[in-house]
Amino acid sequence: MPVEFIGLIATRPGSEASSLTPGPVVDRDYTRRFAVAHEDAGFDRVLIGYSSGSVDNLQVAAYAAAHTERLGYLVAHRPGVVFPTVAARYFASLDHFSAGRVAIHIITGGSDAEQRRDGDYLSKDERYARTDEYLEIVRRTWTATEPFSHQGRYYQLEDQLAGVLPVQQPHLPIYFGGSSEAAYRVGGRHADVFALWGEPLAETAQQIAAVNAAAAAAGRDTPPRISVSFRPILGATEELAWERAHQILASTRANVGKAARYFKEFRGFTGNRDAPQNIGSQRLLAAAAKGELHDRALWTPLAAAVGGGGNSTALVGTPETVAAALLDYVDIGVTTLLIRGYDPLDDAIDYGRHLLPLVRAEVARRDRGEAAQRDDVAPVPAALAAAAAPAGGGTPDQAGL
Repeated sequence: MPVEFIGLIATRPGSEASSLTPGPVVDRDYTRRFAVAHEDAGFDRVLIGYSSGSVDNLQVAAYAAAHTERLGYLVAHRPGVVFPTVAARYFASLDHFSAGRVAIHIITGGSDAEQRRDGDYLSKDERYARTDEYLEIVRRTWTATEPFSHQGRYYQLEDQLAGVLPVQQPHLPIYFGGSSEAAYRVGGRHADVFALWGEPLAETAQQIAAVNAAAAAAGRDTPPRISVSFRPILGATEELAWERAHQILASTRANVGKAARYFKEFRGFTGNRDAPQNIGSQRLLAAAAKGELHDRALWTPLAAAVGGGGNSTALVGTPETVAAALLDYVDIGVTTLLIRGYDPLDDAIDYGRHLLPLVRAEVARRDRGEAAQRDDVAPVPAALAAAAAPAGGGTPDQAGL
């Protein structure tokens, strides 16, 4: 089964490792170039994130889709912001204008403070209960052929029948993120793809088992596919990759110290960055506390530097090393790889040139029943990761790729 690659686009340059460049919050030319770069690189989809202070991502998806032909769009969506029947029509309409290239990524919300910025005062457990009911209504709106009514804990409606149904049948793909028991329960019931952040292999396997168990408890015959997110840092040699990784870490730590508004929004929570409210961030910090380097190439100091906020664990090394590390996750049941860089636009181009072809070629060999050709890629020695000087850096192409 081919692996799915997802990137991420935004409306202006910048990341945790770099200060925002002066300019508009919405740079149309950059947004277009960013989307086209992912399409040219061979990504299947790009995620467009959501926060209480971000640009409306449905409009970002519509704009980007108008400037691409094949690339899919995974639009993050927070239940409770709009009524579920309205959201269903928004996404169905976008599915038509994009010719069936839209998927929805459900983020229930891991920070009470961030939720309240948009007027949501429910507790975390209540939010997941609402998400469960919300998705039930959304899916029914997408599939109903006769008017229906609903009387639930959070929503009531009468005689609903949408005038627009999705191009994709029976409904848009539903991605779902979270790492708590409540997330497993709700996502296990509704998700087509369950999204996890990049933890070590053993911990990821435990989460996959929890999702599968929740899906079985919900009566599903087939569990959701699994997505895992990473921040690959590539170099032409292992030494150059680790030099770049340490420079990114130093820049990120400096930006965290400045407490820039952009970085606060990226982290997705407020207060003590060593004590995030959401379980996913707590798990990333726990992995970082166990050690800096895990498995073949998983590097956790960047996750610690940002307080476990978001997709923040790196895979460091040559394209061959990082491809082998990604395939280790495929070996334990991962079907979707969400990767994005610290130099977002240039990294997306480099992933397409140097990383995606390696992973896809190995998966294709496996599908043909041929022997694997990656056993000679050994895990990165911890001594190399620790000894790499933080000098140098730049984009992978600047490092000689």
